[in-house]
Amino acid sequence: MNGLSMILLLLAAATLFSSCSSSALDYQTVRDLTYTPKSWPTAQVADLYKPVSKRPAPAVLLIHGGGWSKSERRSDMNRIARNLARRGYFVMNATYRLTPEWQYPAPVEDLSEAIRYLRRNAGSLNIDPSRIATFGYSAGGHLAALTGLEPDNNISAIVAGGAPADLTLWPNGKLTGLLLGGPVKGNEAKYRAASPVKQVTRISPPVFLYHGTSDSVVPLEHPKAFIAALQQNDVPHEVYWIEGRSHIFTHLLSAEAIPKAINFLDKHLNHRAPAP
Repeated sequence: MNGLSMILLLLAAATLFSSCSSSALDYQTVRDLTYTPKSWPTAQVADLYKPVSKRPAPAVLLIHGGGWSKSERRSDMNRIARNLARRGYFVMNATYRLTPEWQYPAPVEDLSEAIRYLRRNAGSLNIDPSRIATFGYSAGGHLAALTGLEPDNNISAIVAGGAPADLTLWPNGKLTGLLLGGPVKGNEAKYRAASPVKQVTRISPPVFLYHGTSDSVVPLEHPKAFIAALQQNDVPHEVYWIEGRSHIFTHLLSAEAIPKAINFLDKHLNHRAPAP
């Protein structure tokens, strides 16, 4: 890219964000930016939250839930996005391909492309490409873990709330069947590949888990299996249990989960929150 092209790119980025800025907050936003290339199977978009900062900010890829089948990006993740942005994180709240039209690994491919988009555009977005985390809840927590555990994505930390961690625990699940093309029987390799617990290694990034102790949608066997895999591989991790909360209420009434998760990101992304 020549010097003129770079200047035009920077000016375009500045115009994009300034047109969506809010003077009452310490970040600027842009909605529905297409992050996938034109050759992608279907265009995917994201809302971006850019903190006002002179130094490159760490970035967080936010991933919504919805059983891999519903697009709940804003209702699911806007509150978390604002909390992160006010803490000085660049946030990308992204869509991904959904079932039943698409199956695994399509959503992971999309989210991996979102990470590549952040790195390709790190200069114009004012982010540090070496400090990127994934963060999601429910199906989004599963995808945050799965995408974050992919070595090629070089993620610095993972936050996974209410996350299905071992899809083989649902051998005949309806939602997992849509995601993986059928029950476990006959699809064993695909179920293993799509289960975060099977991807943990000694070089995996640090993980923060939070889960309601009364979650019947994603039973406690999932976080417990994830914790065991992290312990077995000596992966740094923290766990926050929310006593008595169901799957939905853990997300809606998350107690101290989000502040603790952001503190975890601060620590592992070597980030100092901006002064108030």
